[in-house]
Amino acid sequence: MNTPTLETERLILRRFTKEDIEALFLILKDKEVNRFLPWHPIKSIEETKRFYEERYAVKYVEPQGYAYAICLKTDNFPIGYIKVDMEEHHDFGYALRKEFWHQGIVTEAGKALIEQVRKDGIPYITATHDKNNPRSGNVMKRLGMKYCYSYEEQWQPKNMTVIFRMYQLNFDNNDDFVYKKYWNVYSHHFIEEF
Repeated sequence: MNTPTLETERLILRRFTKEDIEALFLILKDKEVNRFLPWHPIKSIEETKRFYEERYAVKYVEPQGYAYAICLKTDNFPIGYIKVDMEEHHDFGYALRKEFWHQGIVTEAGKALIEQVRKDGIPYITATHDKNNPRSGNVMKRLGMKYCYSYEEQWQPKNMTVIFRMYQLNFDNNDDFVYKKYWNVYSHHFIEEF
């Protein structure tokens, strides 16, 4: 299984294990942390165990999987997560407990993960953020991602209308390639000037 542990100056990026369920619960139960994520805050350890099985354990048996716990080197305790999906969109995503916000942690973790997927031959990554969460877009820009387009989606399971901004980073020197699936699927799409 190709999920190598990655290290940066301050961080260890490693697989989640069953011993991390309580740490994962701290991340997933926080309303603010999960405000712009595609699920409601998780309410119990049992739900967290299901989340771990569905989102992590299954990825770790695939030939390639990039689903990491973000841990500080000081204690190796998960304070967030970061991932790149292996589906066609190669979606890059992350979350971090709010007491660790504004310290450059996601940018530091993101640079290490991006270097790994580039080395492993993934041709590009995409990422989306809610227009109302521009800080997430700032992280994407700091990682070298470029804004491509925006689209409106009736977001489930939260059942709310969201304008998403789609960013992309190509690794194969094909700078003209833009992943258009969201543009094609959602009829209300446009390019913003900002």
